[in-house]
Amino acid sequence: MADRLAGVPLAPYTTLRTGGPARAFTQARTQGELVAIVAEADREREPVLVLGGGSNLVVSDDGFDGLVVRVATRGVEVTARNSAADDGRVRVTVQAGEDWDALVARCVAEGWSGVECLSGIPGLVGSTPIQNVGAYGQDVAQTVAAVRVYNRRTGEVGDLAAAECGFAYRHSAFKHDPGRHMVLAVTYALERSPLSGPVAYKELAARLGVEIGARVPLADAREAVLELRRGKGMVLDRDDPDARSAGSFFTNPVLGPEEAAALALRAPGHPRWDMPDGTVKIPAAWLIENAGFPKGYERGRARISTKHTLALTNPTGEAGAAELLALAREVRDGVHEKFGVWLVNEPVLVGLSL
Repeated sequence: MADRLAGVPLAPYTTLRTGGPARAFTQARTQGELVAIVAEADREREPVLVLGGGSNLVVSDDGFDGLVVRVATRGVEVTARNSAADDGRVRVTVQAGEDWDALVARCVAEGWSGVECLSGIPGLVGSTPIQNVGAYGQDVAQTVAAVRVYNRRTGEVGDLAAAECGFAYRHSAFKHDPGRHMVLAVTYALERSPLSGPVAYKELAARLGVEIGARVPLADAREAVLELRRGKGMVLDRDDPDARSAGSFFTNPVLGPEEAAALALRAPGHPRWDMPDGTVKIPAAWLIENAGFPKGYERGRARISTKHTLALTNPTGEAGAAELLALAREVRDGVHEKFGVWLVNEPVLVGLSL
């Protein structure tokens, strides 16, 4: 069993650089070790925080009064490379501790299409189905074939098909019931093609100089996405204060017909995306800016990114989680007062509530 350490500060393990000490801290380097550590903690009724890349996480300044398990599992297995019966797709099974962007880079290099627009997203593979990670018109729900999980309630390891994962916008069954399943590995089904999926995002199409629906070389799509993310401070860079963030702090609100009609009365002509199910998605960045919170807006040592309104940052590395949450509440409440719409946090909050 891996060594347990006491009082390890969690701030260095999060991209926001916030978080107090863990009562106990350990690392799991194999799937079996990960299951054994968590199973033992569950038997002892010890609180467990499974820590991936720390890129979508805000940890309390008081830390975590339990066991933090850092996922360090490695391994990529490729199947169905050339079979005539494999529906034209390659299946890639990846351990939860693998770096997500390194996987995307490999997929692009190998000619596996379907995740290229998810380039530059920090974090580990294991977090991608939990959040249904997405950007620039793609999300992992489009390519996830199965998720290997440890069921903490039954003590069993098994595979969930994509249809069992409850994928929705930045949501999944894993996020809905966070104490049940621990992700061990993810299998992606990717198209064998030198071309990207159809470009579905207006900003990306403009950067590539193509029409919506066009397909471009995988490397071109990846580089365009990376350029867009760098311009927003959304690629990890130790020299960029705006990169000390948890990515987009708020999800784009999805409104029902009545809520959408009420917003249209308050803000005629506001930007919107009409969804196939009759709901309306509203860009949270537009709501934030038009509620009086511009890029660079500060509260104490916490700041809205100077490049991207959706990101709340810790530019000096000295802000505490309490300061970040105070800024988040100010923004959330200001948007509700102005537009009658509640914003919901995207990062996981540990020991905190918005």
